[in-house]
Amino acid sequence: MPRTALARLALLLTMASAWAAPPATAQEMHLSTRAAAFDDRDPVDFGRDVPHRLPVHGIDVSRFQGDIDWHAAARAGVNFAFIKATEGGDLIDPAFGPNWRAAARAGVLRGAYHFYYFCTDARTQARWFIRNVPRGAGALPPVLDMEWNPHSPTCQKRPAPAVVRREMNVFLNRLERHYGQRPIVYTTPQFYRENALGRVRAEFWLRSVAKPLAEVYPGQHWHFWQYSGTGIVRGIGGDVDLNAFGGTRAQWAKWVAQRRQ
Repeated sequence: MPRTALARLALLLTMASAWAAPPATAQEMHLSTRAAAFDDRDPVDFGRDVPHRLPVHGIDVSRFQGDIDWHAAARAGVNFAFIKATEGGDLIDPAFGPNWRAAARAGVLRGAYHFYYFCTDARTQARWFIRNVPRGAGALPPVLDMEWNPHSPTCQKRPAPAVVRREMNVFLNRLERHYGQRPIVYTTPQFYRENALGRVRAEFWLRSVAKPLAEVYPGQHWHFWQYSGTGIVRGIGGDVDLNAFGGTRAQWAKWVAQRRQ
């Protein structure tokens, strides 16, 4: 066989083996973690608890970020992304499908999140999320976004804390049964405090863009910190939320290996 043909055959075999390769091990994912090269339009001094000291960073996005160049974002250090999928019992973010597929093609680990609507029961909202978010290999755990929405034109309802926690557990339990992993809970300082969310069994993704998490959520264990709403990331036009994983690269690799669907 001519040398050029042998070279082509070797290349094809290499490509085929790459496509057929098993999922990355924790060590492989550890090695592939990219350092963040983000900027911030309105940076905050967090004192000693500087989020930039944490090695694994990512973003969360919705249709408001417009078209995203996910390959550019990945090169800038976006290691994970939480992508808005659904809201209430009948709304889907129109950018969810394109973002979900493009993030995966760029090698960004991604999970889908649901924005809770207090005028629709939890079972209906869980069914809506399950209907629209695929249960496929490689996804991070789903996320339940719990916060008051005082600007909602259709629902100003604020249930009692016990009702909030009960409805949350209905949603979390249904998704856990379907996806095989407990959803993460995202929340804000006010909502966490007013509804005693420390009583909820879940991993937490906490927002605090002005003070360290230990000061805002004393005693609460967390996995993700949303530390800015004014981030600047290559590939994204305008502001974007910035997030950090609360551990080392090795801990991130272990967490991902245990929780990817």
